[in-house]
Amino acid sequence: MLLSEMVDKELIQVEGGVHFGILAHTECLLDIQTGKIHGFEIVKDKLPFQKKKLKVSEMIPWHEIILIGEDRILFNKTTTVQSEFLE
Repeated sequence: MLLSEMVDKELIQVEGGVHFGILAHTECLLDIQTGKIHGFEIVKDKLPFQKKKLKVSEMIPWHEIILIGEDRILFNKTTTVQSEFLE
């Protein structure tokens, strides 16, 4: 399956049935030398009215994907990564 065929698929976490949007709204994390996909990153900004924002990223590791279906992608869990930046 081509990555371009997956962009309109919904991302659903199996535990709890949480909807994470569609794959087109994520960043694909891949090794450019080998072409291996490591996962998909979903970026969320917290603390919207603070001078210093906390950038929260959730990554769906490739090995956590259970099923790529016709309309959705099912996965087990995400990994949360936080970093701070100034505006």
